[in-house]
Amino acid sequence: MSTLSEEQLALAASVREFCQREVGSKEQRDRLTNGGREGHSLELNRKVAEFGWAAINMPEEYGGSGGNHVDLCVLLEELARGMAPLPWLGTSLITGGIYNRFASEELKKTVLGRLADGEALAIAMSEPGAGSDVAAISCRAERTGDGWAINGQKTWITNAHQADSILLVARTSRGEKPHHGLTMFHVPTGIEGLDIRGIDTLNGAEVNDVFFTDCKVPADAVIGEVDQGWYQLMAGLDTERLILAAQMLGTAERAFDDCLKFVTERSQFGSPVGSFQALKHRIADLATEIECVRLLVYSVAEQADSPKPGANLSRLSSMAKLKASEVAKTAALEGMQMMGGYGYSSEFPMVQHVRAALGATIYGGTNEIQREIIGRSYGL
Repeated sequence: MSTLSEEQLALAASVREFCQREVGSKEQRDRLTNGGREGHSLELNRKVAEFGWAAINMPEEYGGSGGNHVDLCVLLEELARGMAPLPWLGTSLITGGIYNRFASEELKKTVLGRLADGEALAIAMSEPGAGSDVAAISCRAERTGDGWAINGQKTWITNAHQADSILLVARTSRGEKPHHGLTMFHVPTGIEGLDIRGIDTLNGAEVNDVFFTDCKVPADAVIGEVDQGWYQLMAGLDTERLILAAQMLGTAERAFDDCLKFVTERSQFGSPVGSFQALKHRIADLATEIECVRLLVYSVAEQADSPKPGANLSRLSSMAKLKASEVAKTAALEGMQMMGGYGYSSEFPMVQHVRAALGATIYGGTNEIQREIIGRSYGL
């Protein structure tokens, strides 16, 4: 990995300073998240937008900053490391990327403009019977005289309760293969026939059930081409996995930082507990693993910006998502163990790191699916 440019180093420093100022204390974070019950703060999201970061990798003509994948990773890593309650900014950027690639000019200006202003975006794929198996989607959109009528249910939909609109993936036909016949739609959240209900999770209010009952959208609500939704989804998966990897890199780093501070300051038997071999070796292993993740994430980001001949970006992005989330989980759980009862207490941030890291091994394609993708890339 090459070193970051002066502009990227300045970006990292600015985001770090922003986090320290806005969310440097538990009291500040609790105020923004209703005592930790809300997963994502729109108030903070809008402050991020004032710096031009909310749509950092979107084109300037739609309100974005025109940044590349490395810029994107720098931002998300530092926000996660700073414990900014913005975990679903990544989801908004993933959704925004699809609009940028496939939506009409009018929708790009509207939706990406909202993203740049700090509003949340949501994408609805998963269903009660279609999680990892996206091709099993059954939520149906049928043609009407002047548009489409949507019926069905989506579940685990991040940001839906905060978003102005949802990017829906629905079935519009049946083809020779299960993934044929999927189409993307732009659905405003205030529309008649749409019902959003929150789901309680380990990490607070973050995901939702979304029900469509004769929900009617106009013909121009189609994103891209009818029946081509699967291929449009595939076009953005590498960036999605990279976004999640960068966020988990930041989470792993913060879990490590908090643990290191504790074992340095906490004394037992007359010595800092970090000086005991059992903990010292754990710290050494975590530091090494996190450095490996950092090198992998930024190497993949550089590949995404300047593809090299023969590089398999799909394989690499899956590796990055897999490795970063697994290391974040290990760092958080090991940190909790090394901190003992303090790590288990909600008064300390390690509990939050554990919640964040556990979820990351599931969403955005479970880590079992990432291993399948990596294995298939080797012809297995």
